[in-house]
Amino acid sequence: MNNNIIILPIIIPMITAVLLIFFNKQEKVQKYLSAVSSVINIGISVFLVHYVHTNGIISLEVGDWKAPFGIVLVADMYAILLVLTANIIVFACLLFSYKIVDYNRSKFFYYSGVMFLLTGVSGAFLTGDLFNLFVFYEVMLMSSYFLIVHGNSKPQLRETIKYILVNVISSALFVISVAFLYAVTGTLNMADLSLRVAELGSSGIIAAISIMYLIVFGLKGAIFPLFFWMPGSYQAPPAAVTALFGALLTKVGVYSITRVFTLIFLQDIAFTHTFIAWLAVLTIIFGVIGAISFSDIKQIVIYNILTGVGVILFGVSTMTESGLEGSVYYMIHDMIIKGLLFLLVGIVFSITGTTNLDKFSGLIKKYPTLGWMFFIAALALAGIPPLSGFIGKLKIVQGGFEQGEFVLAFVVLLSSLLVLYSVMKIFINGFWGEEKIPQVRKTSQVKSLYVPAVFLLALSLFYGLGTEFISSYIKQAEQVLLSPDLYIEAVLKE
Repeated sequence: MNNNIIILPIIIPMITAVLLIFFNKQEKVQKYLSAVSSVINIGISVFLVHYVHTNGIISLEVGDWKAPFGIVLVADMYAILLVLTANIIVFACLLFSYKIVDYNRSKFFYYSGVMFLLTGVSGAFLTGDLFNLFVFYEVMLMSSYFLIVHGNSKPQLRETIKYILVNVISSALFVISVAFLYAVTGTLNMADLSLRVAELGSSGIIAAISIMYLIVFGLKGAIFPLFFWMPGSYQAPPAAVTALFGALLTKVGVYSITRVFTLIFLQDIAFTHTFIAWLAVLTIIFGVIGAISFSDIKQIVIYNILTGVGVILFGVSTMTESGLEGSVYYMIHDMIIKGLLFLLVGIVFSITGTTNLDKFSGLIKKYPTLGWMFFIAALALAGIPPLSGFIGKLKIVQGGFEQGEFVLAFVVLLSSLLVLYSVMKIFINGFWGEEKIPQVRKTSQVKSLYVPAVFLLALSLFYGLGTEFISSYIKQAEQVLLSPDLYIEAVLKE
């Protein structure tokens, strides 16, 4: 197989985004192009997952410049599984947008913004060097600036200013971190960096640079105490955009932390990874506190993003086979379930015109399908067996026990009960009880929004119940994280 196929998940959405600019006033063409592009990308991603599973890690030296000097794209199982999941989430959000985004919004390049966002996300997952990770971050962030303000409401404008300010500071710090690491090692290729940093051993400058990267990626991943920007910024845009942000943007930050702290910064695990473990648990604690404190269903789901981020990073911090396998599994689960929950929140808003639990109740009487979809999604989010959240969290807790982190692992386990309480509060108060629905849309219009939600729910159920089918893929992704030599040999093969 020609390894050039690796670049297609980046190139296809980028070309589509540019084409959509020229058809901004032709809504049907925009919908057709974006849908076809998304389906093609899913097909290519599925093929790459199968190919990597069969043949191992593949890499592409762009322009035929040999690593570590040129631009390298790397498709290992971890990266390509995330690319596939991202494309599926984008497809679902596009289907939702086709029903909810009107012509006045679509003509101002909404679908082009979504495709540029996917370009940045896919590039961040597939790039093999830190400079191009920065480049793809900027593509992703520029698109998110556009999407968060798209609609021009006062809350969106207010939150956009804060969001841009935080990310401009983060980008500046990213450049500084890249410069420092290049000055010390003379390379930015991740595989080469792994070797160079290992040669330097445990040194103060490398430890300081690793913390800088943790801050940079932690700002995007919304870890404690760097999550302050997220609740307001994710509350402001419409549901489809929030679904994209919650499922993809924070996960790019989590992926970046996972990649650099399993491949590059391994010289002082006792310090760096213990630090990450404590930050992860604090992120979980603040996430569940926020989730159980609010009566706004969108805010509850937003704060549960923090809990998911903390659970994933705790698994990474253990650096055990069980912990890393659990993190990979839970990462994909969390992307799917957060996308689903935000779409369900969007459907509720379409019905009631509000996300405040005090203003509606009894939805299940008129919308039973919606109610039971939310119930199943809530159980999956909390990690109730045999749904998709259970396997990953169990493995992560097992990894914590193997490392002797009994207290921290117990906090991760306890978080499931608090997450369950936060989402059951929505089900009991919003869907159960006396019927009180400030109707905004007709029932027939609302039911047309079910399709993408049903699609993601079915995928989540398959992911949880079909563990035996996908376990070898997850295991292969975990092996790359646990054994950096596999990645290094694939990139620096000559």
